[in-house]
Amino acid sequence: MSEQTSSSEYKRIDQLGSTCICNNLRRAARLVTNYYDKLLEPTGLRVSQITILVVLYRFGVQTINEMAGKLELDRTTLTRNLKPLANQGLLTIAPGSDQRTRVVALTSKGEAVLLKVLPLWEQAQAYMVAGIGEANAALLLTQLSEAAALTYSD
Repeated sequence: MSEQTSSSEYKRIDQLGSTCICNNLRRAARLVTNYYDKLLEPTGLRVSQITILVVLYRFGVQTINEMAGKLELDRTTLTRNLKPLANQGLLTIAPGSDQRTRVVALTSKGEAVLLKVLPLWEQAQAYMVAGIGEANAALLLTQLSEAAALTYSD
């Protein structure tokens, strides 16, 4: 504690470090992401890339703006993340109805990769669920959705 920091300020700063929901969520997300990515390493894809392919598989052909909304990403970040997947032939990016619109579609190669990824993802998912328990896993998903929903109220 520095000479400028009072005891009560120190306690408040300590709480910021130890109880901040955002900080702890980001830390946990990094660690869990690294775990999934390590298991998915043989595929050459990261879990964040697989999520993009899953959105295309589930919802079909869509614009970059539509995908960005589903993934809660800004358009620029999504576009940057789509390019390596397009270069690998896992998806296509084509002109849309006007010059500003791009349409994204999953290729048959992308779908085949998803089928190869599935057992590895299931292994990672089963490990996480077993580690925290099924009830806690369901509760965690609910709480994450609730936390995310709070950000829409402002």
